Amino acid sequence: MSEPHTGWTDEVTPDIAAAIVELLDRATEIDGVAPVSEQAVLSLTTPSSARHLLIERDGAVAGYANLVVAHDDHPAMAEAVVDPRQRSRGLGAELVAGALAVGGPDARVWAHGNLAPARAVAGRLGLTVARELWQMRRPLATSELPELAVPAEIVLRTYAGPADDTELLRVNNAAFDWHPEQGGWSEAEITARRDSSWFDPKGLFLAADAADPSRILGFHWTKVHDDEQPPVGEVYVVAIDPTAQGRGLGRLLTLAGLHYLRDRGLGEVLLYTEADNTAAVHTYTRLGFEPAHIDVAYATP
Repeated sequence: MSEPHTGWTDEVTPDIAAAIVELLDRATEIDGVAPVSEQAVLSLTTPSSARHLLIERDGAVAGYANLVVAHDDHPAMAEAVVDPRQRSRGLGAELVAGALAVGGPDARVWAHGNLAPARAVAGRLGLTVARELWQMRRPLATSELPELAVPAEIVLRTYAGPADDTELLRVNNAAFDWHPEQGGWSEAEITARRDSSWFDPKGLFLAADAADPSRILGFHWTKVHDDEQPPVGEVYVVAIDPTAQGRGLGRLLTLAGLHYLRDRGLGEVLLYTEADNTAAVHTYTRLGFEPAHIDVAYATP
């Protein structure tokens, strides 16, 4: 058997991208959880700052790591996956160690679902937990939702097209200026998601002040995972302009999206939130969400 070939690249060819996606699909089927984020998958086919680490064995992709380099005081973030057919050969530790070495001393690597193999790699490399991201879920089909009552001073509407993008970006980047993945979006991030097969403008809710409807105060972007059976809804992004905090817009926008997803006939909805985001966890818990599983970001102590 040939020795594994390992290498970094800033871009992957369409053939390699397709091979990585097939690897991701196999890992998801075996593990029950996607090994990398949507952002990492998009970086395979759209321009981004991500770098790609490949391990090839016998001419096929055996392992893959995605690294978003450090920027704007945010540490580098990595994600890694090993083909289920190539596991227990040390490739996971090789990928993680390689990503952390290139990412720098503050780099972190995500373990989606924090599965036993990921915990084993973290232990082998002496890594510690730096962040926890909760996936929370609640049923829709059998649970009552609070009534959606829109205050007179708020205009609640859905996405009207690219003319809304400037305000969406402003609110998103102001709300998530602290967030390594969600902050710092550009028009490219909006366009890539708008062009995705799952995008539905009727599921993107915007709140504005009635006195100035052109200025968005917050938005809730929903998503439907048709690849799951049965399909599952998602509270994809909820962002509130920091200047509009304290007006109950987070709950209002979340409820608008939940009613929409339920009206589409979905039986369950999920969302992701930082475990230490006390306000968000409180809001979602009051709306009936409970933790379903935990993603963990590991780092070198």
